[in-house]
Amino acid sequence: MAQLFTYPEARRDSNVVDEYHGQKIADPYAWLEDPDGEETKAFVDAQNQVTMPYLEKCEVRKPFHQRLKELWDFPKYGCPKKRGSRYFYFMNTGLQNQSVLYVQDSVDGEAKVFLDPNTLSDDGTVALRGYSFSEDGEFFAYGLSSSGSDWVTIKFMKVSTAEQLPDVLERVKFSCMSWTHDGKGLFYNMYPKEPGKADGTETTANFNQKLCYHVLGTPQGNDVLCAEFPDHPKWGSGAELSHDGRYIVLSICEGCDPVNRLYYCDMQTLPNGIDGLLPWVKLVDNFDAEYEYINNTDTVFTFKTNLKAPKYKLINIDFAKPEMEHWTDLVAESETDVLEWSACVAEDKLVLCFLHDVKNVLQLHNLSSGAKVTTFPLDVGTITGYSGRKQDNEIFYQFTSFLTPGIIYNCDLTKEQLTPGVFREIKVQGFDASLFETKQVFVASKDGTKIPMFIVHKKGIVMTGDHPVLLYGYGGFNISITPSFSVSRIVFIQNLGGILAIPNIRGGGEYGETWHKGGMLANKQNVFDDFQSAAQFLIDNKYTAASKIAINGGSNGGLLVGACVNQRPDLFGCSIAQVGVMDMLKFHKFTIGHAWTTDFGCSDKKEEFEWLIKYSPLHNIRVPADDTVQYPSTLLLTADHDDRVVPLHSLKYIAELQDVMRNVSKQTNPLMIRVDTKAGHGAGKPTAKVIEEYSDIYAFIAKTLGLNWQD
Repeated sequence: MAQLFTYPEARRDSNVVDEYHGQKIADPYAWLEDPDGEETKAFVDAQNQVTMPYLEKCEVRKPFHQRLKELWDFPKYGCPKKRGSRYFYFMNTGLQNQSVLYVQDSVDGEAKVFLDPNTLSDDGTVALRGYSFSEDGEFFAYGLSSSGSDWVTIKFMKVSTAEQLPDVLERVKFSCMSWTHDGKGLFYNMYPKEPGKADGTETTANFNQKLCYHVLGTPQGNDVLCAEFPDHPKWGSGAELSHDGRYIVLSICEGCDPVNRLYYCDMQTLPNGIDGLLPWVKLVDNFDAEYEYINNTDTVFTFKTNLKAPKYKLINIDFAKPEMEHWTDLVAESETDVLEWSACVAEDKLVLCFLHDVKNVLQLHNLSSGAKVTTFPLDVGTITGYSGRKQDNEIFYQFTSFLTPGIIYNCDLTKEQLTPGVFREIKVQGFDASLFETKQVFVASKDGTKIPMFIVHKKGIVMTGDHPVLLYGYGGFNISITPSFSVSRIVFIQNLGGILAIPNIRGGGEYGETWHKGGMLANKQNVFDDFQSAAQFLIDNKYTAASKIAINGGSNGGLLVGACVNQRPDLFGCSIAQVGVMDMLKFHKFTIGHAWTTDFGCSDKKEEFEWLIKYSPLHNIRVPADDTVQYPSTLLLTADHDDRVVPLHSLKYIAELQDVMRNVSKQTNPLMIRVDTKAGHGAGKPTAKVIEEYSDIYAFIAKTLGLNWQD
């Protein structure tokens, strides 16, 4: 008989029952929604006292941690960006907790440290979150976030001397940072003061975001309110200046859907400058499509849009003739490829980045006609960095793949021959890409839709049907999961004999807005079906067996893991859910959760409640009917400062899961949660914490799937 785990007893409050459209739903662990409650803190401590000793005793943890730290210790570079007369780039020497921003007088000149976030905290938990240079490159605004929270404090520096300026902007979240071209100040977004704390451990909903203008050298209390939407508390906005500095372009969103209203203000109509709510011209006053500013030549503006173009296109709108019948296509929608982004460069050219079967394609086009000039050569993989603006004659772009840590290319666009050169190649000591292979397969989902899936493994393995697999998915919010280099996954493949499988399930943006819509709202079950079909494909094709599959996802991907484990506990041996959305009936009540109703729906509406209750991870935990089936070994991960997907989701889910399975004798697999401190949803997490987290995750996978370390 395998070990039965003793889990903390959590109080079930049978008095808490919510009614949804005539249906009563118990919420016995609602008390866990109070992050500051003594009972919640005791619950978290008790859970960690079960989980952490278990993880520490996993035989693989020590060698995995050591190998991961060795491989991680390689220099990581970002693309150089020209701002004013100087070049800036990020670099991490290897194991630094945060990357450092360097400055150079020329692209091959001596590099000096400009801003080192590692000096701002002892443990690396203060991170850079957004930055912006003034148009002449002489002033620098930067956001700092503590302990992984989404709350940001904006500070300022004078670039020539690298001196800190006294200005400080607080209560900033999900903000733009856009300087007016005179360098006098910048637009940013903030939320009004609320009672209670705002340090990232609170769950208060974020409403009524405002757009303000800060004049350098003045207190925040004097900042000018430029846009607010009191009748629409869920609206958020972002302002950017047109390339010529004349127009302020305002994009307004209501949630996470790729749609926005589009307003603008001509600064020549402001005789007194920016001194109050701006006289916005409402160019597009609905949420029918997305409009992203790319360029303007006088009044003719180029936008990237999905208006009647689910794979996106570029259009021109003349502000002098703004009616829709005058709008023209500049680069038409592709039949096969998604236009991911575009940038104007060298005054009269456009760089366009497409996604073709989850692989990036980079092209140069003519700005005036939209015609293609050239396609830059690229291997199978992802463009992860780009720099090059309208006033620049050269571009830099960074390429990565499952087996390529990173190559930065540059190309001089003034030359006759447009031949990109390697500017910098990132090398990892002890990693030999020739020992591995990547392939892409297409899997038929339950409804017959073909789902692309990348598979990475050692060369020459024999399909014996028993290799351990890490099956990773996301499936939501129009986000594409493209090839990326991961040291921890390489160690899993190299030292644990693993196979990595990443299906590009619906809900993502891999094939444009149609693919996204195929996995959202009433279609959310498609996402889970796609993921389960991918697992079945790997079993049918002798890669693995159900007992050897570990599934993993974070955030919306944590929801994916929770839903799939409830629906098919027999299909997986292990599940790792990081910062998952688990309570689909109440997610919209906390922090920025209301913005996700565009993808999920909302339990306040009867029809949408009916979708959500069917798959909500918290509400679908049952003892598997088959006597031979138990829940897979399960590890949830969350953190005290996650103010994106608040920890209560994972806490309530583990309390319910442990309670349902507590006295079920067949449940011998562990059901655990790891709650980190001074950490958030993931952005800006210090390297040391990331290495600890991955070591715990893979130690758990190895222990529960029965894997041995291979040197």
